[in-house]
Amino acid sequence: MLALRQGLSLSELFRKLRGAANRALLLDYDGTLAPFQVDPAMAEPYPGVPEALHTILSAGHTRLVIVTGRARRDLMPLLRLDPLPEVWGSHGWEPATPGEPAPAGQVRVAGRAALSDAAALAPKLEALRARIELKPSGLAVHWRGLPPDGAAAIRALLETRWAALDLGRGLDWCDFDGGVELRLPGRDKGLVVDRILGEMGPDTVAAYLGDDLTDEDAFRAIRGRGAGILVRKTFRPTAADFLLEPPEEVLDFLARWDEAAGGGEGTSGRT
Repeated sequence: MLALRQGLSLSELFRKLRGAANRALLLDYDGTLAPFQVDPAMAEPYPGVPEALHTILSAGHTRLVIVTGRARRDLMPLLRLDPLPEVWGSHGWEPATPGEPAPAGQVRVAGRAALSDAAALAPKLEALRARIELKPSGLAVHWRGLPPDGAAAIRALLETRWAALDLGRGLDWCDFDGGVELRLPGRDKGLVVDRILGEMGPDTVAAYLGDDLTDEDAFRAIRGRGAGILVRKTFRPTAADFLLEPPEEVLDFLARWDEAAGGGEGTSGRT
């Protein structure tokens, strides 16, 4: 574990947990709770993670939330938890409760049309061995596991052809570790953090764990209201407060969270 800003300490976070009125633990999935896989459908959690999450969920002292870029339908079979935690999918486009309003405004029709046009490039991308992931809010192209020249060829095709689609019609270009995503604007993981902490109130002790560039919005949103924790084996520039190496330090963090939260009188803040 490494503190990334002077004067920060995870021990202080756990001390605050003991007497907190409310507690929120927000977690990314891929790269944080599970190792990356070439085929995301094979990305099972690290050994020990389901048990650690089950312990926290069963104790009832923490609002535990998975905030993922995946579609919710793709993540649920991998979690192997009963009961299931609260899950926000597609960077916040899919709220934890189906039918519940998402954190921001309306979907622009032009953006939906642009996504459809972008998806027409799929056969050419697949010919370059890219993997295409259709989501409710976007289209992700993965090149994880390909040699550098293969990944570069895919990116060059995307930059040429997607730029010609007039992406000003309402899509965001979002880089992530191992690919790129065209996404409808107006949602991100930071807005999910804002929504949850806003519901729970200013007396909440919170942490967000994530690994990717898409987690930076969440790190910025939680700054000053909780701990942003980057989960990676190596450092990169980040808005997070701490660096944990997976999986050992993540498992240790989850165990320490449960121990500290279990020693207090607070609740999960759910109603």
